Amino acid sequence: MLSVRTLLGVGLLVTSRASAGGGGGAAGGGAHRGGAAGGGAHRGGAPGCAAPLLNKEHTQCFSSGQAYSMAQSIKYLGQEEAQSIDQQLFTEYGFSVDQLMELAGLSCATAIARAYPLSSLVKSRPALLVVCGPGNNGGDGLVCARHLKLFGYEPAILYPKRPNKPLFRGLTTQCEKMDIPFLSEMPEAKLIDQAYNLVVDAIFGFSFTGAVREPFGAILEVLKDSTVPPDMLISLTAPKKSAALFRGRYHYLGGRFVPPALESAHRLNLPPYPGTDCVLQL
Repeated sequence: MLSVRTLLGVGLLVTSRASAGGGGGAAGGGAHRGGAAGGGAHRGGAPGCAAPLLNKEHTQCFSSGQAYSMAQSIKYLGQEEAQSIDQQLFTEYGFSVDQLMELAGLSCATAIARAYPLSSLVKSRPALLVVCGPGNNGGDGLVCARHLKLFGYEPAILYPKRPNKPLFRGLTTQCEKMDIPFLSEMPEAKLIDQAYNLVVDAIFGFSFTGAVREPFGAILEVLKDSTVPPDMLISLTAPKKSAALFRGRYHYLGGRFVPPALESAHRLNLPPYPGTDCVLQL
C-alpha cells in the first residue's frame, strides 16, 4: 500500500475495495487543497490530505463523468499560494469558513458517490470510515460524512481531536443527530479491511507543517497496514503540487466556488465544470 504520509497536504484521499464505478477511466495525479477533503481553498488550520447521496433531487451536483483530458495544463499550487488564495477568499471575497467547508464537503461526497456508486460496493452494507483531523480538513470530512449518509451510505467517523469551537461542535452535532456513529479509537487494520468498503482520509490539509503528532501518527500507521489501497484523490479549489505523487485511479476537482477574478489573478487555468456540476474528474 502506498504510504499515506507521502500524500500529506495533497487533498482528500479515499482508499477503496469497491469495483470500478461510474467515474470514467483511471485518473492521473493531481493536487489539491488541504482539506478532507482534499485540497480546498478554505482553510487556514491544519486540514489534511484526504481520501472518500444527496437524495435524487440533488443530482444536479453530480459530475457528468467526462474526464478532463488536459489536467497537465491546470496550475498546481504550492503551499504558500494555496494559503494566499484561502486568505483572499476570506478577506477580499467575503467567504466564511463554514460556507466553504460546506461546499467542499458536499463536493467530496458527490465525487465519492460518482466514483463508487452503491451498486459497486463489494460488501453487503455500504459501510465506510471517515477519519477526521483537528483542523478544517477534518471539518470537511464531517460535512462529507453527513452528505454521504443522505446519499444512502453508512459512514462511521473517527474524530479523536475535536476543536472546542462552535463551528466544529455544530458539525459534530449534525452528524450525531443523523445517527452517524463516532468511534472511540482507530480500528485495527484487519478490522478495517473486513468492515469497510471505503476509508476517507480527512486528517491533514495543504497547510500542514511539522511532525505528525499522536494519535495521528498511529492512525496513519494503521492505514498503511491496511490492504485497502489509496484509490481516489479529491482536490478542492485547485490541485496542489504534492498531488503529483498520487497514483490511484480517480482524481477529482471539487469546490466550484473560485471567483473568476481570483482564478485569473493566480492563472489557475481551471477546467470548465459541465452544466451545474460541482465536481469534475481530471
